[in-house]
Amino acid sequence: MYSDLLHALPDVFAWTNFVAVVIGVIAGIVVGAMPGLSATMAISVLVPFTFGLEPLVALGLMAGIYNGAMYGGAIPAVLLRIPGTPAAVATTFDGYPMAQKGEGGFALQVAVVSSSIGGIASAFALMLLAPPLSKVTLLFGPSEVFWVAVFGLASIIFLLGGNPIKGLISACFGVFVSVIGSDPIYGNDRFTFGQLEMLDGINIVILLVGLYALPPVIDLLETPLKTGGVNSSKLGTEPIWKALPRMKYWKTWLRGSFLGIWIGILPGAGGSMAAFMSYNEARRTSKNPEKWGEGEPEGVAAAEVANNADTASALIPALTLGIPGTAVAAVMLGGLLVHGLQPGPMLFRDNPDIVFGFMWQFLFGAILLVLLGGSLATNSFARLLNLPRPLLGSVIIVLMLIGVYSIHGRMFDVYLMLGFGAIGWVMDRLKFPLPPVVLGLILGGFAEENLRLALRIGRGDPMVLFQNVTSLILVALTVAVVVGPTLKKRFIDSRKKA
Repeated sequence: MYSDLLHALPDVFAWTNFVAVVIGVIAGIVVGAMPGLSATMAISVLVPFTFGLEPLVALGLMAGIYNGAMYGGAIPAVLLRIPGTPAAVATTFDGYPMAQKGEGGFALQVAVVSSSIGGIASAFALMLLAPPLSKVTLLFGPSEVFWVAVFGLASIIFLLGGNPIKGLISACFGVFVSVIGSDPIYGNDRFTFGQLEMLDGINIVILLVGLYALPPVIDLLETPLKTGGVNSSKLGTEPIWKALPRMKYWKTWLRGSFLGIWIGILPGAGGSMAAFMSYNEARRTSKNPEKWGEGEPEGVAAAEVANNADTASALIPALTLGIPGTAVAAVMLGGLLVHGLQPGPMLFRDNPDIVFGFMWQFLFGAILLVLLGGSLATNSFARLLNLPRPLLGSVIIVLMLIGVYSIHGRMFDVYLMLGFGAIGWVMDRLKFPLPPVVLGLILGGFAEENLRLALRIGRGDPMVLFQNVTSLILVALTVAVVVGPTLKKRFIDSRKKA
């Protein structure tokens, strides 16, 4: 297998294949930086146009877009507190406060370096560990996947800080939104109120744009005389290689890469969950956890390295078993089928040059992020904060409307987005955390489907959820996340009294 990996390398350096990766990375950064657009959407539009291209040219474009978009989402997340992609939500926690302090350029440099490191780690995992690691997914049945989802929700509610009750309410709202639409097993309508547009559920992009884009835009328009208060000397004029010595986050990068790869292998999890878990773990092990959320660069590093470490690793079950781990992986499988490549074990035997060349393209795409993403972010996008706020707000609103309307081409989605925007504005004023809503939407349907499937397998016996070691380990971790902060607080209080 590894001889085939080396044999595929010269094909990747053919100028057409390499240029395809470069174009893909640039396009991905632009798409990711536009709130409402996503890598899934961009690749879905691209696939029909690749029919007449060579397989490696088409796959190179896809790999580049995927890598670029996962980083591109950090640009509006840092500058405007609007995550360009769902996976960039955790980046807003410390990235936006850094921008408010005049460190937006450095935050983007941390983001692009972390994204590149995560992408490189993920590409190596895909190249070297695809066959053995694909077997790990077979250990996770419906009950284990359900507990993974519960663990992810518990982590964001109880480890993110603030008021756990408000966090729980936010998460419950997200879970409620996730069950809107058709029942995944029986097909019954749930909370659709007779609206045919809601039968397929609420698209996460609509919720994300409404909750995260409208409240900051309203704030922008409420203070029209301010320009953002950015120190132009910190907008990225310092070359990225000179900023590297300040980035001493190797433990966070290693931990986040491991978490991102692991989450990527699990079908259905995705970069959002990886970013949240990496951020929570990095904050939990930090010497100064109280500074997180106020502009801690390590928080940006933790989120970005994990959400990029799940890119190529999400293709491990897709390429080896034909099971797409994420929506982007599913679209990429469609791209393979367009070119006559059948995902599964036979893919490695019948088309080794193409499949391993595709893996190399993921690696080069991650490396190119530093060169292309670094210059784009620090010398162009960061200066957005110097635009007059009314102009900036107007441009963002137009992009939001175009992005949301383009999902299905209907005004109903725009009205829905505006409704979620009003809810997000009220939650923001009442200090309800928004990330649990997003994670509740992502993991709610995921957890419900696997819970019901596990109970059907166990013929209604709830003990089926506790019948193996993997499930018990995940239950123990969930309990530790819920109880841990309380015990830690009591221990600290007792130490102070003593």
